[in-house]
Amino acid sequence: MAIPDRAALQQAVRICACFNLRRAARAVTRLYDEVLAPGGLRSTQFVALVAIQAEGSPPLPRLARTLGVDRSTLTRNLQPLVRRGLIEMEVAKGGRIARAKLTTRGESALERSLPLWREAQGRFEDRVGADAWRSLLERLSSVVTSVPDA
Repeated sequence: MAIPDRAALQQAVRICACFNLRRAARAVTRLYDEVLAPGGLRSTQFVALVAIQAEGSPPLPRLARTLGVDRSTLTRNLQPLVRRGLIEMEVAKGGRIARAKLTTRGESALERSLPLWREAQGRFEDRVGADAWRSLLERLSSVVTSVPDA
């Protein structure tokens, strides 16, 4: 099988949904990580704390769905938060389903980071445009619901 010519490969890079969405996600993540750094959280950690608090101590399978990750990735991502004492895992009777819960320390970290998140969100919307962001958000929601889980 022959490798496609350079022009065909360049076109693939230009139009590849996976490549372009990941590239955009990395750029946005860098912005949020930079602004959230003084609060001691990375953007992924902040989002996890927000989701846990918003869902009211969710079971891990539901939290994984909310965050759009598989269960093993979720567990791996939560471990640094557990080690730092920001969240704790509660296991139901019989040890069947674990739930994530913010500790007092985690609630303080979230409270400290929320104004920083607002700043990051404001910077993002200023750069992209509030109307463009609302439109993009609708389209991204559509992408999430239209692309089935693998």
